[in-house]
Amino acid sequence: MVVLAKLTSKGQATIPEPIRKRLRLSPGDKIAFTVEGDRVTLRRAEPLDAGFPKLANESFADWNSREAEEDFREL
Repeated sequence: MVVLAKLTSKGQATIPEPIRKRLRLSPGDKIAFTVEGDRVTLRRAEPLDAGFPKLANESFADWNSREAEEDFREL
């Protein structure tokens, strides 16, 4: 299914009704965008989607240091 929408000057687009119905989206629902190359996929966000970026940043914070770079340079 291909449905078109127009982008506003503020970078906003309305999700067309057939897409909202297909994804069971209602006002206030969160949506997730996945970018792969020049394609974007939109889907209903799951509870894990909201917490993952924060969790990933916290989990990898220790790896973002000069010491970590030196320790793992040879891998």
